[in-house]
Amino acid sequence: MSGSTVLMEKWPVLGRHEQAAAWLTVWTDLGRAPRTIDAYGRGLAEYLLMSEREGVDPVAANRSHIALYVRELSSRPHRRGANVISIDSGVGLANATIQQRLVPVRLFYDFLMEEGLRDSNPVGRGRYTPGRRNGGQQRGLVPRLTKLPWIPGEQQWLSVLEVAKHEPVRNRLMLALAYDAALRREELCSLRTDDVDPAHRTLRIRAETTKNRLERVVPYSAPTGVLLSDYLAHRARISRARGAMFLSESRRNHAQPLSLWTWSKVVRKLALASGVERFSTHTTRHLCLTDLARMGWELHAIALFAGHRHTDSTLQYIHLSGRDLADKLARGMDHIHAWRIQMLTAPAGATAEVSR
Repeated sequence: MSGSTVLMEKWPVLGRHEQAAAWLTVWTDLGRAPRTIDAYGRGLAEYLLMSEREGVDPVAANRSHIALYVRELSSRPHRRGANVISIDSGVGLANATIQQRLVPVRLFYDFLMEEGLRDSNPVGRGRYTPGRRNGGQQRGLVPRLTKLPWIPGEQQWLSVLEVAKHEPVRNRLMLALAYDAALRREELCSLRTDDVDPAHRTLRIRAETTKNRLERVVPYSAPTGVLLSDYLAHRARISRARGAMFLSESRRNHAQPLSLWTWSKVVRKLALASGVERFSTHTTRHLCLTDLARMGWELHAIALFAGHRHTDSTLQYIHLSGRDLADKLARGMDHIHAWRIQMLTAPAGATAEVSR
């Protein structure tokens, strides 16, 4: 059963719109990652459902119809209600989520234009226009807010570690590797036994498990190596088969590969028990990359370590660390301090000369 067929069963509205089904099939046949196809299917399905409620043919929709969809995304109650972990809790979707929801809609209209069914795309995107102010960049349909990732303070991190030390060895190893190697959730949960090189203390992050299909090799620390040795001995009592590194120990899925959702539940439990509710599966990656920036790693070295294709994503960790600003402030204050001291210690007749 193809990925697009599965999505049409999950979202029947996709099957009711011939062009939507055709578009999704094209992306599936092009070999896009299952999670990407799932996100595209969900985003387009939500848009089509709104179109049906409004009695609008999506093929003929205009800019005002897209604006109505954006308003709905911005004001809809969150499914978790007051329990959602965000600044403006429980109301609307985050700016980044709205941007993600618009991507499949924009791509869908690009497809309709290529098929000759439309002359224009109602979902605007930022475009470069020579002669415009601000470098010629025109704002897209929804202003893009760029926020620095959240990282825990020292006391918050210690609170998480205090709870984590009582976890089984598998969970402690996963947390250690997630920080040590700045791993994304899928990269961590997809590790296989042959991805680990204990002799050199390195991990191979396979291209098919990464966000941008870039394979990389990353190191891990000696203390994490001790945890790894302990876990491998423990894992051998569950299964001696090669394959997934991290295995479920529940009755229902005993010895099966640990799922992304199970790891998310483990981390969520840690967050609640430690009182650091914003702690998530991605926090360790943010913290590691920020720490590397604080230690003075160069931008390109951090990008290579993180598996970023472009350094734009890496810059946020440099900014978050405050390294550049701190260096500039220190240099500026040294100069100002030296000037003031010189003014105070100079002979009375030389004060006017120094001030020039």
